Amino acid sequence: MAVWVPVYWLENGPANFLWICDFANFVLLAALWTGSALLATSQLVGVLFIQLIWAADFLGRLATGAHPIGGTEYMFDAATPLGLRALSLFHLWTVPLLLWLVARTGHDRRGWRLQAVIVALLLPAGQQLGSREQNLNWMWAPFGVEQTLLPPLVFAAASIPIVVVVLVLPADLLVRRWLARAREARAA
Repeated sequence: MAVWVPVYWLENGPANFLWICDFANFVLLAALWTGSALLATSQLVGVLFIQLIWAADFLGRLATGAHPIGGTEYMFDAATPLGLRALSLFHLWTVPLLLWLVARTGHDRRGWRLQAVIVALLLPAGQQLGSREQNLNWMWAPFGVEQTLLPPLVFAAASIPIVVVVLVLPADLLVRRWLARAREARAA
């Protein structure tokens, strides 16, 4: 964090920290510092699928030369300094670290609710404070397609329940099942 924050701030601007996955690093640090199951759970269920999709796209590009999903093209852009791109590799280790932390601190059933509040703050904030070029949390161009159907803030507001239902709640269910199976395996 001591390197990542100042470099990202200088290179990408402070609004860049409004990406859900970037913001998660701050909450993850607080969770590690305090041992908070609530903070750890909220970030695990908040970024589990986002980080796995990022990893699949990045590793897919490394393996095949093509981006199977999209979203990591900047990692292969020679115009972006290699050191800056290397700092984005946190996407690969965040989920394993959060899985370990939640296994250690326990799952907090309120985690998905906290993450829903975080999403409700980050989507409109990123859309309003970031630029179209930054496309924070894909609020201007989801999956690279310019969003023109709704006014920007209405689109951000409409995206909140979608993100919660499609990403956060299924991740919470998956994490709870994983932890239950781990408990059963230990008990056997």
